[in-house]
Amino acid sequence: MTVVTVVVAAVALVPTVYLALLALCAGPHRPRVTGARSMRFAFLVPAHNEEAGIAATVQSLRAVDWPADHCEVVVVADNCSDRTADVARQAGAHVLVRHHKDLRGKGYALEHGFAHLLGTAADAVVVVDADTVVSKNLLVAFATRIEDGALAMQAEYGVRNVDASWRTQLMALALAMFHSLRSNARERLGLSAGLRGNGMCFTRECLTRFPQKAYGLVEDVEQGIALGRGGVRVTAVVDAHVLGEMVSGGKASESQRRRWEDGRIKLQREVLPDVIREALASRSLLLLDLAMDLVVPPLSTVALLTAAAIGLAGARLALAAMGAGGGVVVDVVTVVASLPAVCLALYVARGIQLSGLGWRSVVVLAKAPAYVLWKVWLKLRGAPKSDAWVRTTRETETTQSSSSPLSSSSSSSSSSSSSSSSSSSS
Repeated sequence: MTVVTVVVAAVALVPTVYLALLALCAGPHRPRVTGARSMRFAFLVPAHNEEAGIAATVQSLRAVDWPADHCEVVVVADNCSDRTADVARQAGAHVLVRHHKDLRGKGYALEHGFAHLLGTAADAVVVVDADTVVSKNLLVAFATRIEDGALAMQAEYGVRNVDASWRTQLMALALAMFHSLRSNARERLGLSAGLRGNGMCFTRECLTRFPQKAYGLVEDVEQGIALGRGGVRVTAVVDAHVLGEMVSGGKASESQRRRWEDGRIKLQREVLPDVIREALASRSLLLLDLAMDLVVPPLSTVALLTAAAIGLAGARLALAAMGAGGGVVVDVVTVVASLPAVCLALYVARGIQLSGLGWRSVVVLAKAPAYVLWKVWLKLRGAPKSDAWVRTTRETETTQSSSSPLSSSSSSSSSSSSSSSSSSSS
């Protein structure tokens, strides 16, 4: 049992020590605010059958604090079979209609949109998912970073429908800790915050130097790594946010989580070895951190590994006590097996503190064991893999279908239009 305990503890220590180090490096961030309003922005919204919610997203984007004649909303209606294009136009967006029976996915929709916008006067392009609302200061925050030399940026990404279910509450907490702590620490250390799919901003120079060539299930993470390998770090914009809708039902969540994690596993196989080699060869902390971001599993998996290490250490103590006639002997192995729990507790406590969520988050954390068990069940079940762009079932549609006798035959439920950041944060 000692060997097993040491192995499990060592595996758990890698991500937990990394997260604890980020927790120690994170701190309050008070960026300056630009007063200039001359920069031209374009919002790019990839949309696949989003007629029900696209109008609200367009309206939110048009309401940002920025001159209307220096801000355009462009929706790419990608392989749509509904009225997404018409509804987006009526809401005030410029619409690009794209149909291709083979090249399907968010990456192709983004490529199409970027190509169009590079032919306009836009100085920077902001990518927003079709189920998202944004803070009014979003463009002001991006403009400030661009003035300071940033080429690629990532806004704080949160949950729009926090109270839809216990899953969305946990997702909101995990994302809040992710951005308030991990992105915060990386920004303070001069590392790359990475791209999270929703709330990304790219300057014209960035899009010209690094054309969109990522088409996988986690095209955002893939593109962020490509930028890092090219010497460009993604700047964390922690004072502005985008709020996307997260699926709350078990079936929809299951499909979405599988796709996110399958995409990351595929990226680990294809890209991770090269990133590690380049990081070591160039002695680049930025690349090494990007590699660690790929290596560190979702927080639920980290918690499971930590619990396993503690459980094995406890079992060893119990067996030792039985053999010693009731005495308890705490050895080096027990101490090492306990370290992941200490590191994880530091990460969670610091994340809660920086996120400003308060004591309400403690109540949400009490539901975490159920989420971890659900994730274990998903991994044990396995699932067929697909690279197709499958649209997320929105919360309003879930509510409508659950009240219908036909709810058991509701539409498909996962999407590459939601950021993969949540796969590494929960």
